[in-house]
Amino acid sequence: MNRPFIPPVTLEGPRFARLEPLAEQHTEALIEAARDGALWNLWFTTVPSPEQMAGQVRALLQQRETEGILPFVVRRRDDGRIVGATRYMNVQPAHRRLEIGGTWYAAGEQRSGLNTECKALLLHHAFEQLDCIAVEFRTHVLNQRSRRAIERLGARLDGILRHHMIMPNGTVRDSAVYSITSADWPAVKVHLQALQQR
Repeated sequence: MNRPFIPPVTLEGPRFARLEPLAEQHTEALIEAARDGALWNLWFTTVPSPEQMAGQVRALLQQRETEGILPFVVRRRDDGRIVGATRYMNVQPAHRRLEIGGTWYAAGEQRSGLNTECKALLLHHAFEQLDCIAVEFRTHVLNQRSRRAIERLGARLDGILRHHMIMPNGTVRDSAVYSITSADWPAVKVHLQALQQR
């Protein structure tokens, strides 16, 4: 059997977060995290509702086997509570690139240092263990908070994918596509270290 491009791995930051590979037993904790802010009602996200969460977890675990994605739960280090989810997706082993996406956090964790630490962990692993040449981020073109957060990491705008997705509410999403390349990574790494020391 071939070694997968992204073997399951747990990533732990120094202050806020532990990223653990998603498992079915995380479903109830994810439902509780999504209830903080009723995230499934936000027009610019695709967070599953409580009724949809179990199906989403099963689908992601299936995609791990068939598409090579690696979904994580985000566990808060101080009390062990699961407060969100993220994943490596759109994995292209032949081109050594992937996307970090499907990210959401309970409302109480938003605008905290947790997101920066999670992204730093994922980027470090992608560039320094998986030897990626590029890591991509995509978000709704109108989601200015998400776009600012991505830009704050040091990612650069590659362009806009017009009519990229149909959202749960039936609207059509244009996606802003950003990336960090392996050439960018040394400077971005120093930048992220500085952000985490604030």
